[in-house]
Amino acid sequence: MISAASAFSAMSALHKSGVIGMNRRNLTLISEYNSPRNMRLVDDKTITKRLALEAGIPAPGLYGLVHNTRDCSRVDHFIDRQVGAVIKPAKGSQGQGILVITEHYEANWRKANGQCVYADDLNYHTINVVSGLFSLGGQPDKAMVEERVQFTDHFNDIAVKGVPDIRVIVLKGVPIAAMLRLPTSESDGKANLHRGGVGAGVDLCTGKTYGAMHHGLRIKEHPDTKNTLDGVAIPHWETILEMSARAYDITQLGYLGVDIVLDKERGPLLLELNARPGISIQVANGKGLLSRIQHIESLNTEGLSADKRAFLGQMVNRSEGH
Repeated sequence: MISAASAFSAMSALHKSGVIGMNRRNLTLISEYNSPRNMRLVDDKTITKRLALEAGIPAPGLYGLVHNTRDCSRVDHFIDRQVGAVIKPAKGSQGQGILVITEHYEANWRKANGQCVYADDLNYHTINVVSGLFSLGGQPDKAMVEERVQFTDHFNDIAVKGVPDIRVIVLKGVPIAAMLRLPTSESDGKANLHRGGVGAGVDLCTGKTYGAMHHGLRIKEHPDTKNTLDGVAIPHWETILEMSARAYDITQLGYLGVDIVLDKERGPLLLELNARPGISIQVANGKGLLSRIQHIESLNTEGLSADKRAFLGQMVNRSEGH
């Protein structure tokens, strides 16, 4: 148990290191760098996927789309009976409305935790998605039936029943911070911090983790496996940084969250993009973003290729420590 005094001390240290708050994020980052027109490109995941594939950025395949409630009962026709699929809202946020099906079981389906999903459950969930229960603003939505990533076993010691992913924050096309998000038993296998997942800070230069956060507080071990969260090397790190920089090129969003997952066979895949990335990544890294933001804003990054912008992000990271 972490004491209130320890928590206060940790937050005080963060503020001294240049942490930015929600107001500053909204007023000086989102409002300044992200036009509503460009934000629409990532608010709809089907558009994001199309843009990524057109640009040669690998992403999980799309098996099908359900556009209206009349077709919800047929959603199982899109699911691969051998490896399952992921059903998600095209305009969802914070991991809400995502249903991961791992296999066909007798006449029904199974989730990663072994729980049975009946045909009626599948139909009901898809109706909720299409009706806009999980969408931004509660507007009618589409249900995406997406390829289920066969994720690497590299993180088995620090992840529980789910798919870890990497979140990279990109400013003006330059990666400025990253964290490895890990599922827990509390998060029901989802790498989602709002649901109890773990975020581990990542050194942009080395691609290795150094400490982590859980429920907004710094931790050193995974809450379930008790294994250390320090020094875990992320495979394909240079590719991940370059993919993140390229995400700026297809969206022109100056402040962007890039989510990448590692497939066992295909390597890094673009999972989704976020035009309003949160700021908890500062807690995961134990360092505020302010100085890095100011550093990048002082530079002219126009005309730089994605690989050069990725390298620039590493140089800024090195100059400031992590």
